[in-house]
Amino acid sequence: MPPRASTHDSYIAKAAPFAQPILRKLRALYHKACPNVVESIKWGAPFFEHKGLLGSMAAFKKHVSFGFWKGGLLRDPAGLLKGVGNTYMAAIKVASVDELPPDRTLIAYIKEAVDLNEKGVSIMSRSKPKASDVKPPADFAAALKKNRKASDTFKGFSYCHRKEYVEWIADAKKEETRNRRIAQAIEMLAEGKSRNWKYERKR
Repeated sequence: MPPRASTHDSYIAKAAPFAQPILRKLRALYHKACPNVVESIKWGAPFFEHKGLLGSMAAFKKHVSFGFWKGGLLRDPAGLLKGVGNTYMAAIKVASVDELPPDRTLIAYIKEAVDLNEKGVSIMSRSKPKASDVKPPADFAAALKKNRKASDTFKGFSYCHRKEYVEWIADAKKEETRNRRIAQAIEMLAEGKSRNWKYERKR
């Protein structure tokens, strides 16, 4: 297990009081998700590495920004990285520890970032899938056509949010279960909700 870097200790100590607990929390989660993580300073900010860059964090006057080097390649089930793109500098901004996503969510993202590096996936090795790549099955598509609000929500969703609904419906083993899930999906979509809206970060 690599030692924690004194440079990270110094960076956190010099940060504004509001930022220090946020930085400590993020640091702890990286170590929990990846015991072999290595700490480094790049471009004046704390970074975390394991077989390549994983992510970074930085303190500013009124917020802390953090993200993942290959954020555009992560599945992003909680929708944390919308609009980040396929490279780095995922600008997730928080002003307090309470604004951070749940620990389990961030740990899952870190572990996926670790997995990408261990598999040798590079930023340019594949393009991020498009929302239009996810096509609803015929019965789900028919139900969407009957509810404009649900249809508009689905059309406006990202690749991951669309995929969550389609896979949930496709996983139904019985026709009655599938029909029930389609009805539930339409209801949630009409309310503008993603499949896993309960676990998403509240803004």
